[in-house]
Amino acid sequence: MILTRRALLPLLAGVSAAVPFRRTDPPEIIPRPKKTRILLGGDVMLSRHVGRLARALHDPASPLRDLAPVLRSADIAFVNLEAPFSDRGRLMEHGMIFKAEPEMIAALQTAGIGIVSTANNHARDCDRYGVEFTLSWLQQHGIQAVGSAPTAEAAHAGTMIERNGLRFGFLAYTFDQSNGNHKDVDDRIALMDVPTMQTDVARLFENHADVAIVSMHAGTEYRPRPNLQQIEFAHAALDAGARVVVGHHPHVTQGWERVGNGVIFYSLGNLVFDQFQRAETQRGALAEVVFSGKTLESAALLPVDIVRTMPRLSAASGRTVAASDSSNASR
Repeated sequence: MILTRRALLPLLAGVSAAVPFRRTDPPEIIPRPKKTRILLGGDVMLSRHVGRLARALHDPASPLRDLAPVLRSADIAFVNLEAPFSDRGRLMEHGMIFKAEPEMIAALQTAGIGIVSTANNHARDCDRYGVEFTLSWLQQHGIQAVGSAPTAEAAHAGTMIERNGLRFGFLAYTFDQSNGNHKDVDDRIALMDVPTMQTDVARLFENHADVAIVSMHAGTEYRPRPNLQQIEFAHAALDAGARVVVGHHPHVTQGWERVGNGVIFYSLGNLVFDQFQRAETQRGALAEVVFSGKTLESAALLPVDIVRTMPRLSAASGRTVAASDSSNASR
């Protein structure tokens, strides 16, 4: 039997109804997580000979001017501020009481420092007024502080910085806050205590932090290896969920290690300081950590030479990268 074209049309219509046309959608494109690069530095002391030299140069930004392009290249730049700011009293050019003149904040601004730890043994060198003036002065110049705050509760709440759609939560602690000058405790400056720190880290995540970074001012001065307090505190911070622990105070660099999904820098040494008696105090490091989204993608050390109190990247050696867990620390 020969079917005519007219006879075929109803049959074809039935086939079309039975097998509907399917459009193939393009595959879903999942965007790659954005990368966030953070640079962390050690002790920045803007008093004593550092301040005197800056005044002689008529350039309060001079302590960090050479390193400024490096620090400004980061999404977040952090250092430990080892001298409180104050607009009261005489110049501090000698001794162990530090006071940074207000104009010296230009060094932090020029380098693009976004956050500083104010929890260290020199935090109270200018008494209560210095603690309060430092916090106010930093805020007025767009620099965030962590480790001290107007209240104890705020000091333990930490500081959040948002970059690339992620919230990086910072906490900071010190083994000592009196520098031998105070018998009482100022609870606005966070002291090292493992249970308290663990509670603080948990609260960071409750407040929607994506990444936690913990600063510790601790260790034995001029010792190349971390002490037990540093090791226990740093590992407890990682166990609590922190991804980075950064240390300072010994004035020399110490070992560092990758541990699971985190990294510990036990001491980055000096960054801006006037300790000329020892060669090792004139060498420091920047810690470089790169996050891909919330994942710690890489960690490295950038060696720094300190020349006339002013740091610059070392020409002698390049970036030091951890290849595996516990590869750079002596425990």
